Formats: sequence, C-alpha cells, structure tokens
Amino acid sequence: MALSNTFLEELAAEFGIATEFWDWKGRLTEVSDETVIAILAAMDVDASGPDKARAALEEHRNKPWTRTLPPCIVMEQGRGWRVFVHVPHGEWVRLVVHTEDGMWRDVPQVFHVVDPRYINGKLIGEAAFDIPPDLPLGYHTLIATTATGEAEALLAVSPHFLGFPERLGSKRAWGYAVQLYSARSKRSWELGDLADMGDLATWSGKAQGADFMLVNPLHAAQVVPPIEPSPYLPASRRFINPLYIRPEFIAEYSELSDDERATVFQLKMELPKQIPDPAQICRDEVWAAKCAALRVIYNHGLRPARQMALNAFIQREGPALTQFATWCALSEDYGEDWREWPLHLRDPDSIEVASFVANNRDRVIFYVWLQWIADLQLRNAQASARDAGMLIGIMNDLAVGVGKKSSEAWTYGNLFASGVSVGAPPDHFNQKGQDWAQIAWRPDRLEELCYAPFRTMVAGLLRNSGGIRIDHVMGLFRLWWIPQGMPPTAGTYVRYNHEAAVGILVLEAYRAGALVVGEDLGVVEPWVRAYLRDRGVLGTSIAWFERDQEGRPLPPEAWREYCLASVTTHDLPPTAGYLAKSHVYLQEKLGLLSEPLEAELEIAAADQQLYVDMLRARGWLNDDDPSVEEIVLAMHQYLTATESRVLCAALTDAVGDCLTQNQPGTDEEYPNWRIPLSKPDGTPMYIEEVFTDERARRLAEVMNNAPTPLWEQGIKLV
Repeated sequence: MALSNTFLEELAAEFGIATEFWDWKGRLTEVSDETVIAILAAMDVDASGPDKARAALEEHRNKPWTRTLPPCIVMEQGRGWRVFVHVPHGEWVRLVVHTEDGMWRDVPQVFHVVDPRYINGKLIGEAAFDIPPDLPLGYHTLIATTATGEAEALLAVSPHFLGFPERLGSKRAWGYAVQLYSARSKRSWELGDLADMGDLATWSGKAQGADFMLVNPLHAAQVVPPIEPSPYLPASRRFINPLYIRPEFIAEYSELSDDERATVFQLKMELPKQIPDPAQICRDEVWAAKCAALRVIYNHGLRPARQMALNAFIQREGPALTQFATWCALSEDYGEDWREWPLHLRDPDSIEVASFVANNRDRVIFYVWLQWIADLQLRNAQASARDAGMLIGIMNDLAVGVGKKSSEAWTYGNLFASGVSVGAPPDHFNQKGQDWAQIAWRPDRLEELCYAPFRTMVAGLLRNSGGIRIDHVMGLFRLWWIPQGMPPTAGTYVRYNHEAAVGILVLEAYRAGALVVGEDLGVVEPWVRAYLRDRGVLGTSIAWFERDQEGRPLPPEAWREYCLASVTTHDLPPTAGYLAKSHVYLQEKLGLLSEPLEAELEIAAADQQLYVDMLRARGWLNDDDPSVEEIVLAMHQYLTATESRVLCAALTDAVGDCLTQNQPGTDEEYPNWRIPLSKPDGTPMYIEEVFTDERARRLAEVMNNAPTPLWEQGIKLV
C-alpha cells in the first residue's frame, strides 16, 4: 500500500527516497512507512507522525530561502544554469563569477516573479540570474553582493563529454586486470606490491603491447590486525594501503647503516616462516614484518631536500592526511573500531585528540610519511607504464564505500547517514538481498560540503594514474539504504545528485587526461547507461553476461562501443575455472546452491555450450574437442571482434589460473581476496614466471591481432 500520509510522501520525494521500485522479477514493490521514516531519521529528519512530517517538509522547503546562495552549483560547459538568489525583499543584489584563473564575469539578472516569504520574521525575496554557458572549465567562485555584505558559492563547470584521452586517438586499447596483492615477485614481501606493479606494467607494455593495467582498489586498510582482506571494504578511499610499499625501493634505504640494512633483511628472510598458510596471502604477518622494516627506514631520517618534498606533500593533502594518520596511531592503542574508543577520542576535533597528537607526534608523522612513500611508489609505477609505451597506464579502481569503523567514518562524522547501511535489494543471485556493512554518504551533506570529499578522493586517484574504474557506478545515482535492525529486503533506494557527481568526475578526469569506466553490471536503470554514455563515461560488459533477448551470446557487432569489455571479472572464477564449473562446485560445498548439484552442473554445461557453439560458428574454434586454453583464446577473439573500444584480459586468464579470487555471498567460508596468482595446476606463480609464460604470449597475440572494428572503418554505429 502507499505511504500513510501525503506529507511523508512529499518528504520522501524531496530527499530522493524511493517509495516504490521494480524488483528483479519485474514486480512493482511499495516501500513501508517504517522504512521511509527510518531513512529520514538517518538524515536528521523527524517524520514519525503526520504533524512532524508536515513541519519537517515546511522547514526543508524554506531552507534555500535562509541563505543567499546555494552551497554549490555543478554545471556543464555550454549549457548555462539558472540560479536563484535570496535577499531581503526589495534589496538590490549583484552576482558575479570569479574564475579560478582570476577573471571576473557579471551574471545577468532575468525576469522572475515569485511571492516573497517570511523566514524567521523577515520578508525574503527571490531573484533569478542566468549563469552564462561559455564559462571556462574549472572550479570558480560565485559571489552575490548586497547592501549588507557578500555571500559565496562554489561553481564547478565541467565538460559535457569526456570520452577517450586525446593521446589514445582512434586506437583501440587493451590491458590486463590484476589483483595486485596476488601478483607476487620473488623480491617482494610475500604480497604483490607497487614495485611489482611497475614491473608488470613494463612487461605488459613492452612485451605484450598492452595500453593499461587495471588494478584492484589500493585504498588504505586498517593498520592493526585483523586486516580486512577485501580491497572493496577499505578504511579510507582517499589514501593508499601502505601494505603495498616496497621498503627497499625507498630512497633512504640506500643510506642505512650495515646494521640497519641487516635488520630489514632479517625481517624479510624470516617472513616466510611466519606465514601460517603458504597457499594464501597472509596480510597480518606481512604487515607486521613490513611495518617493522619501514620504521627502521623512517627512523633513519630525511636529508633536507627530501624533508622539503614531504612537507610539500603534507601541505597539498591538507588536514585530512593528518587526521588519517592520527586515526592510525590511535588504532594502535585503542583498536581499529573508533566507536569503541574512549568517548573523548571519538571526535577528531576534540582537545583530547589534539593532546594525543602532541604527545605522539612521531607516531603520527610515521603514518604521514607512509602515505608520502606510497604516493611516490605509485607515481613511479605509472611512470614505468608510460615509459613502456602504454597510452593509459595504471587504471585505479574506486570502491563503492567504507565501513562503519573506518577512518573516514571517524573523520567526516555526520557526512554519513546514521543508523543505516548500504547493500543491494533481492536479485536472481541473492534472493534475500545483501547488506554490505558499508555506510552511506548523505546527499544533503555532500552538497553542503561542495562535494569536497568526493572531489579530493577522485583527484587523488587520478594524480598517479591514466584511468579510473568506478565500482558500482550506480552509487553515483542511487544506493540501497537498509535501516538498522531491518533485513535488506526492507530497504529502499536513495537518490544522489548524479549530475553533480558525474560532472565533478568528468572534470577531474578531463584535467588529468584520464579514462573513466563505470561498473554498470546488475540492476541498472536503462537511462543511467544512456546518461553515462552521453557524458563520455564507459560502461562495463562481461562476455558471460552479454546475451540477446533469447539468452544466446550477444553477437560481437551488437556490443557497446563505449565500454570496457572482458571475458570475466573478479567476482567470477578465471575462465579456465569457469569452464571447469569450479564456481558451481564451490557454491555446493558452501551450501549456496538453490538447486541440486547435478541440475546446476547441467545448467552450467548447457550455458557454456552456447558459447562453444557460437565460437565454432564464428570460426574461432575448429576442434570438436577443444582444450581449455583453446576456448580461453577463442573467448578473447570474441572480445576483439566486438565494437568495444577498450578490452580487458584478466592476468589469471593469461596464465591459465583456475582459482577463484572472490566468492560473493561468503565471508570466512572461503579465503576471498587471499588467493595468490597460480599456475594451471594450482601452485603459486611468481611474476618472473609470468614474464616468460607461453600462454600469456599467445593471449597477447590474440589481443593484438584484433580485426578492425566498424567505428575505425568510419562506419557509424547505431
């Protein structure tokens, strides 16, 4: 049934809360009063009764009239924007734009008649101004001058269309997808690191002809065990996980005394003995050894020029860096969950936190230094990629959010909605819905902060990369909020200002000359894909999921041009494992199947046969009994025949790895995100072996010998 009163309906609409939605079976589902009231409460709105809902609605609608200008405006270049200015009724007002390059532009007032309102006992009027469409790209200041003073607002002007980096031209690009922690070298500390990433990029570009390397999110995790293994559940999306630092590649390592260097060497040599399971990536043990080594190098100190560089980094990153470092140091003493710290330490701006920093200055600076070192090593990896001839280089991955005990939750406080978590509604794969245990940014708070947390996060990711993949890009449009104490089925969608978020994303990427890919798999409103395409943001297409209306493999000529196309993804087994139906056997072992094993195996076999038949019909398979590698290569030939501009091959597919990296719907039942890169027989494989692997060479030949797509022939795609 519909909501119980019209005020609640209107409040939900004002705050972007869906009161109904179409579920995965195509049924229109209505949202309950209880859910809407709980989500409004998470945004500090009391709608627990009709009278309170009416008062909250009136307050919300009057709020724009209480300030001269809105907090910020994000507009597209060439399209203009009408802004409403609120001043005492009858008072004059002048509006100008001060551009970031120092220029001034008057904003013309336009005819606009609306009744004034009494706000807090004063009669307030509304004037309208049309911001000109020809403003330069960038972040400008909108200034309203009245008889009583000035008011300012951020004005961001973004390009309407991003598209492909200029250096890519009309060339099709391809690259590898790599789970960095799993791609270890014989010189790394039992975990793939930023030095390994640079080496993989050099090999990918020089020996393989690749143009990019997509890596898992490198976001910072906890600094005390147990360290969260999932790169998609970080402590901070703005900062880098220091676990990926290679200690020996720090400049000061060469300046260490013999004894100091011997200490670092001993820590590294003893590490394999500390690993409880050589068949897994053991982050806790790796971090304990690596952190001890990093402290030795840090304690050595910096020469003057390096200290200047560190100081410049601190100045550039601002207070957020110091707050993150403070959270790390506090975690050492009080544990990773700041919600369980002493009450006076839960506020980053408290006197007690300032006292802690003063008394533990060196520990805080150590974590600041780690971020600087990680930033430098990531920059070196991107330089290696570009030096190897890659047109894009490193492509970073942006996770959809952070957890409730994360450093961001501690730092930003009420930016996040209280009493809710983010997840997903019921779907074909999980009919009970999903609770990701992540917290949600409040749309209204983001606007009040002029999207600063989002802007700095995106700019930071693009600083040392040539591209960015946005995990669950639908999160820029809407997220599934679940009130605390309710099941995921009782949640609903909350909308965000996607025009502002995408506008900032496109502006930052344009300035960085970067490519943007949105992961738009799953339940996506059709218009979202159209909107992203219109803004020049690529989508994501996975071969196993691309079907026509009859459920058959989508013909290659019907694929999207503006997408990152791949055979598999990190939430599926590598192609060799998929063909062996390892995901079905694993789901059966973990009790995740809804049908008997034999039935699921038959479904998987029939589904795979559709692809084998298609590959054979297209001439990419000639053998009646093809080998696994032949099918893997043929599936990638299928990719190269599509119209997609950007192709991606998993490194696991290149070497014949069969092991699943992540099994959705599990936590500790399976060692998610802890599986090292492996050979076809399941034994761990070091990247030195990858560099001479014949399978990888053959896959690269397929990717490099792609037929000329229609768009490159000058044929317009519909």
